[in-house]
Amino acid sequence: MAGQLDGRLALVTGSSKGIGAATAVELAKAGAHVILTGRDVRALETVEDRIHDVGGASTIAPVDLEESDGIARLASAVAGRWDKLDYLIISAAYLPTLTPVTQIDGKQFSRAVTVNLLATQALLANFDPLLKRADAGRVIGLTSSVGDNARAYWSAYGSTMAAFDNLLESYGSEVEKIGNVRVAIVDPGATRTAMRAKAYPGEDPQTVKPPEVVGERLVELLVNDFPVGHRERIES
Repeated sequence: MAGQLDGRLALVTGSSKGIGAATAVELAKAGAHVILTGRDVRALETVEDRIHDVGGASTIAPVDLEESDGIARLASAVAGRWDKLDYLIISAAYLPTLTPVTQIDGKQFSRAVTVNLLATQALLANFDPLLKRADAGRVIGLTSSVGDNARAYWSAYGSTMAAFDNLLESYGSEVEKIGNVRVAIVDPGATRTAMRAKAYPGEDPQTVKPPEVVGERLVELLVNDFPVGHRERIES
């Protein structure tokens, strides 16, 4: 897919590691200029090195999604340099400790609500003008099956992902008839990430797919485009 996204600008949240990092590299391989966001500057620099190694281009834009004005400042900085945003990939998420509903840690739950839900609304609100200036602005949100299907001990995370899905679907319905912005929700399925290892500490990581598989699929969706209201799960 080299060169098929030439001239496109993509912003990937959570691009310092895991699926976000893999997606950023795949986007760069396809020709997009990628804005790398996350809290760990050193990790972002490592991803940028990987992008440069494949001949791609990127810009590091550190941001803490838990900061109330961090996303607004990020959007202002992007708008000051570019006149549009073609792709917004929402990959960052926080997984609280798995626990019964009655024992949810309040601080962890609050952080999950902030990162998984409030930050998503702020991203959509602040980048909406730039997405609408693109000829075909696209938003892809990475979700989890526990948002659709309640599972014991996953309630703190699952409830925020259910709200995440609703927020993205609502935004997609609002913009589809007034412009060229479309929204897709993708469940990456079992993937070899730090979050997966936290949830399944006894699992052999070699038994699940690497994040590059997800990154490749997301780029494929953007290259071939997806229909209004698209939703899928990546099995392998």
